[in-house]
Parts: sequence; structure tokens; C-alpha cells
Amino acid sequence: MQPFHLESITAGDACAVLRITGEIDVYTAPQLRERVIDLIEHGTLHLIMDLRGVDFLDSTGLGAFVGSLKRLRTREGSLTVVTATNRIRQIFLVTGLTKVFTLQPSVPDAITTDQHWQAVITGQGHSAEEWCRTHGLL
Repeated sequence: MQPFHLESITAGDACAVLRITGEIDVYTAPQLRERVIDLIEHGTLHLIMDLRGVDFLDSTGLGAFVGSLKRLRTREGSLTVVTATNRIRQIFLVTGLTKVFTLQPSVPDAITTDQHWQAVITGQGHSAEEWCRTHGLL
């Protein structure tokens, strides 16, 4: 099991990837919530949460995701969740949150399906794959 860790990678003024590793539970969800609030206060409107390194997710963690989405939507922002493991994807499916969240299998897929991200990445002269490779997100 990996230790809990949050890493923010920004693109432009309004886009960020939040790479998360470890367990998202009652103990770590407050840290996740605070990081998202901080990102939003510093201008992030379009957030990709990369959960490929997440080993465990409980209801408190799901609550942090829902709260993050609500905060972003009040500012006309977006939240995409990247999860490649069936176990984490299944949690979103069973809880019905696949109707609320956009789920993607990879960060490049999340970027290419979001018009705001596409504008930022292509404006920097990169493809989604190139940008993700540069930032260790493949």
C-alpha cells in the first residue's frame, strides 16, 4: 500500500491535475478537501483528479469528491475523475456517482474530452500525450 500523497500539476491559469496516491478515507479526506479548496481559490476551474494510485476509497472520500464538484460547478468549472482500476471504478458505479462524475481511464483521455483543457494544452503547442509525458502522467 502506498502512503497518502497529493500532487498538483497546473496547466495555464484555470486547469490542474491532482494526482492522488494511497487511501482516501476519514483520515485523509480533509487533506484532499483542503487542497481542492486551495486550488479553486488560486484560480483552478477545471480539475482532473487522477486516482490511478488510490488503493482504497470510502464514503468520506466520496463526500470530498462531491463537495469538490459542487464548489467547481458554482464557478462554472468541471471535475473529471481518472481511474484505471475496476475496484475504484466499481465504487462510483455502485453508488450511482457515474451519473454525476465524468470517469476516464487515463489523463490524456480526460484532457482530450474537455474543451477547456484542450484549449490550454493546444495553446501551449502540445498534444495531450506530450503534455502528460512531460509531467509524468502517462
